[in-house]
Amino acid sequence: MVNGNNQKGTIMSVKILRRTEVEQIVGLSRSTLYAMMAENTFPKPIKLGKRAIGWPDNVIETWIEERTSGDNSHD
Repeated sequence: MVNGNNQKGTIMSVKILRRTEVEQIVGLSRSTLYAMMAENTFPKPIKLGKRAIGWPDNVIETWIEERTSGDNSHD
């Protein structure tokens, strides 16, 4: 009966993580994150404004899961 709101609920449940939060979650420094983004080994952020960026939390969760799944050894 509330199926019409299901998509809204999914969109609203995504949290945008700022760079400092991402650094803490993944345990990498700012310079490492930017180097990995340049190498396409870390997801690029979305623009939130003229000078603000962030990552959807599900994108970071997926990246962590891919790294910890055992498929990627230490390159």
